Formats: sequence, C-alpha cells, structure tokens
Amino acid sequence: MDTWGKVNELRKIAVVGAGPGGLASAMILASAGYDVHVFEKQSYVGGRNGHFSLGEYTFDIGPTFLSMPHIVEEIFQMAGRDVHDYMDLVELSPMYELQFDGKRVPMYRNREKMLQVIEEHFPGNEKGYDRFMSDTRKKMNALLPLLQTRHHRLKDYVSLRALKALPQLSLGKSVYDVLSDYFTDERLKIAFTFQAKYLGMSPWECPGAFSILSYMEHEYGVFHPIGGVNQLSKSMAAVTEEFGGKIHLGNGVSKFKLDGKKMTGLVLDSGEEFHADEVIINADFAQAMSHMVDDGVLKKYSKPKLDKKKYSCSTFMIYVGLDKLYDMPHHTILFAEDYQTNVNEMTKDLVLSDEPSIYIHNASVTDPTLAPEGHSAVYILAPVPNNYSEIDWDDKQETFKQLIYDELEKKTGFEDIRNHIVTEKVLTPLQWQTEHFVHKGATFSLGHQLSQMMYFRPHNRFQELEHCWLVGGGTHPGSGLPTILESARITTGWIKEKEAQPS
Repeated sequence: MDTWGKVNELRKIAVVGAGPGGLASAMILASAGYDVHVFEKQSYVGGRNGHFSLGEYTFDIGPTFLSMPHIVEEIFQMAGRDVHDYMDLVELSPMYELQFDGKRVPMYRNREKMLQVIEEHFPGNEKGYDRFMSDTRKKMNALLPLLQTRHHRLKDYVSLRALKALPQLSLGKSVYDVLSDYFTDERLKIAFTFQAKYLGMSPWECPGAFSILSYMEHEYGVFHPIGGVNQLSKSMAAVTEEFGGKIHLGNGVSKFKLDGKKMTGLVLDSGEEFHADEVIINADFAQAMSHMVDDGVLKKYSKPKLDKKKYSCSTFMIYVGLDKLYDMPHHTILFAEDYQTNVNEMTKDLVLSDEPSIYIHNASVTDPTLAPEGHSAVYILAPVPNNYSEIDWDDKQETFKQLIYDELEKKTGFEDIRNHIVTEKVLTPLQWQTEHFVHKGATFSLGHQLSQMMYFRPHNRFQELEHCWLVGGGTHPGSGLPTILESARITTGWIKEKEAQPS
C-alpha cells in the first residue's frame, strides 16, 4: 500500500471535501503557512456549492445567491486577499419576487421601496416592517457573537455573552410566531418566514431566533456573482492554490485512519494512505460518520444515534436549458395556496404535495455568461421530504416533474416553458444521497431545532475524535453559506490557537 509522506516541517492539514467550508478553511490555513491538502471525491470544487454544464448552459448545483457579502470579504481578508479581485458581485433589486394567488410581490432591500410594496399589497403593516427591522437589528447584534464563537462547554451558556443573548432567542416561539408580532397579513408573514426553508425547516417549527434570516436579506441585500454562486468556491480554491495548498479532485476518502480515538490521517478511495497532523471534515456530517468510521468507535454519533437525530427536508431539482429568455425576475418563489399544509406534508407527514411551493432561478436575466444569447439556464426547486420518507423516486420522478411544470405554466410567467426546453436534468432526493453523498438526501443537513444547535450540535472541534475538526452545515453555527463560512472561521482559529500552545 502506497503511503503519502509523514514528515514535513510544516504542519500538515487534510481537508475532507471541497465544499465552501472546507475551501474557506483551506484558504485561511494555507495563507497562514500550513501544508494543506483537500481531498474531493467529485471532479469539481464546491460540493453543493459547485456547478455543472449541460451543453452550453451552466447551473449552480445548490445555493443561488449570496447574502451578507461582508462575511465573504472578511474571510478573504484573513488570507490577505480582496474577494472583488476574484468575483464580480451584482446586487439584485428586487431581491426576489413572491407570488401569492396570482399576485406578484417584489421584495426590496431599499426601505422606501419596501414600504411602497407593503402599502400596495398589505396596507396597515408599514409600521410593523419598521418595528421588525429595528427590533431584529438588536437581536442580530446580540446573537451574532453566539454564531461566531465556539460552543464546546455547557458553562459557556452562563457567560456574559450568552446571558445577554438569551432574551433575543425568542425561546418557546417559532419564526412564524415572531413575525406574527409584527404583521397581520398572512401572506406578509410568509414573506418574512419562508426563509426557514434555507434550513430545511417549517416556519411553524423553526426556532424564533431565526427571524434574523429575513432581516439579513433586507439589511444586507441579495447578490449574484457573475458565473454563478459556484464562483465563491472556485475563488477560494484559487487562493488556496496560490498559497501552495493542494486540491486533489477525483480523489475521495473511504475512511478515517485512527489510532484508537486519535485521527492520524485518511485512507483514500485509491487505497493510498495520507498522514496528517489535523483533519478537517467538510463532508456531509452524518454521511461521513456513518461510512468513514468503523462501527463501535463513536458513541454519541454512532449510526443508530444518528438515525434518531432530526434532519432537514430535501429538494427536487430541475435544471433546464431553454431557447428563450423569460422576462421574469432573477428569483421567483411560487407559494402553494395552502402553504402550511404544503410545509407539513414535507416536514411532518413525509408525503409529496399535490400543490408544491416552487422556487425558480432565472439567472440569465442578470448574467449573460450562463447560456447562449437569447437563451436561459433556469433552475427549478421544490422542497420535498428527505429519504426517511421512503418515497419511491424511480416511480414518482416523472409525475412530480410534470406537476411542477404544470404549476409554472398555469400560475407564473413561465407559461410555456415545456415548449422551449433544449436540455434538462432532474435531481431527486435519492440522487442527492447516492450521487452527492448527502445523508438521506437531507440537503440542509441536521435540523436546526434548539436541541441540535450550538453546544448540542456536533462541535467544531469534534468531541469524539482527537485531531478531528468539523466545518460545514452539520456543525456549529449551521447551514447556509454565511454560517458555513463562520464555521471555517471558528475552526481555523481554534486550530491556530491549539498550535500556538506549548505541547
């Protein structure tokens, strides 16, 4: 068996997975002088933040917008780089358009424009919007320190920082409950709570603290990088390599190399071994711990215990290249008439909805690089149950796809979309699991119930294995690009701190 060298004067860091958390970690550590090696099973960087092409059409696989761009700027600054040298960010206005019962409602970052929309569509709620933004600004300022620092000891919860944040957690309230304190119109409540879907959760169950999600959009805006959000991963990979870091594509990890509970390196799919001083896991957490660790090694996160955890919903994806450019917004969200029933079917009943809610990403109206002139690369997403539902996707895929097209053609400006299809790819929850290695196809990872947050989420310094670190949506602070980047900031800071301590 070939063995990659053990001895190097630089501390050797292995990163499992080239998703945004892994690449941000690699970029930061490579810039600090570590010998960084990223191992990625796929032939491209980014994981769910990667891209693919169908002929001349280019698609993001997962995330389709950037919010809180200052966090991206700060992460690049940690590596001595300016993100704007690598990415061309375009702010979208409107941020997105929501569609209720045939009504098209644009949503803006600009306060005056947003108040005009509320006055037109939801009169009487204007003061509620201003109160929400003012109150949530204070909430954000209190909660942000909790999201940007490690949580590995229960006594952290009696720290001054935590005690100050406690009143802002909206304990006992859901996101929907919180927004009901500000708005009277049900559609407006949905407009400020649907962001719970970014965590794969129901607004009626998602902890009230996550009312910060809609605030973040209205405060900081929504941005599109030219070329797609995948450019974030490509840019971090480029900076990593500029500092001598190595990214090994098509070179996956089959298991962790352990000496008892001490991580000593990795066994690659090729059979080769790679020795490392520290290992950062950016693979889907539950998938990695289920498949890369021998039975009996883990206690808290053993396979049986992982199966008892709560997981996010999944997504049904249609990526379609069209010979037409639709005069529709960059982002459109079509809500089911009975949105709460739709959400319950997805998260509780684990069945497919007869009337799904649908998100349409029409990025070609902003970005001409994604498709030939006059054509468009359209991305269509319907949230659906994860694979604990045991839905037979081989049987249901075609019927559900046609249902989505029916809804688009009947209810939105994409009225004749089927007549313009040049090329198409469908991705079901089953394929999220088998082709993208996402546990049970739960695309937003572990659920974000308070029982699975902060100290109660897998720690950034993984508590069950030595020299093992976590980044990504399955660790603190959680899913979503801004929080995934924060996980990298926490983990790399901790590694540097540990290295600085005398042995």
